[in-house]
Amino acid sequence: MDGEQQYIKNVDADAELVDRARAGDLAAFGELVRRYESRVYRTARHILGNDEDAEDVLQDAMLKAFQHLDSFQGQSKFYTWLVRIAVNESLMKLRKRKTSRTVSLDENIETDEEPIVREIAVWDDNPEQRYSQGEIREILDTAVASLKPIFRTVFILRDVEELSTEETAEALGLSVAAVKSRLLRARLQLREKLTRAFKRKGDQILGYV
Repeated sequence: MDGEQQYIKNVDADAELVDRARAGDLAAFGELVRRYESRVYRTARHILGNDEDAEDVLQDAMLKAFQHLDSFQGQSKFYTWLVRIAVNESLMKLRKRKTSRTVSLDENIETDEEPIVREIAVWDDNPEQRYSQGEIREILDTAVASLKPIFRTVFILRDVEELSTEETAEALGLSVAAVKSRLLRARLQLREKLTRAFKRKGDQILGYV
């Protein structure tokens, strides 16, 4: 079975489970939860940065999805609809923290026409040759967490969860152009942050030699 056939099969299976859940079949909704809870949790964890808040978002998102199943029109994948609920819940939690300025997903942010600086420093060495996988993962997680939410959410859905550009746009209520613009900015910012992080770590290592 090729990728397209598997995709269609998964969409059809989700649609059947949604129909059964709407009819009161709790086991069917339980199967939907089982299919997607780890991905929803992982997305929330990346946005929020801690396990407790991610667990709260997972529970709230699943509850809201169950309560509003009738509003799911089936024009997109169930997961795309579900992840938008989870992202909205995550951003609400960020707003409540008041530790950083967050922006509504519906707010129009003009980024497409602004020039983007591409002159990012090149790594002198291959990081994989200098650091362990655990160290690289820690550095990457820290860099992703430092992105502004409007860029972090796009990066997580597109590059971590591997949604298509169109699915990411639908999940976040953005245009495809806005997703592409924010994703490019996120990647460039990450490159710059990782360059600085690897340089600092290299300097620390040299200081102990």
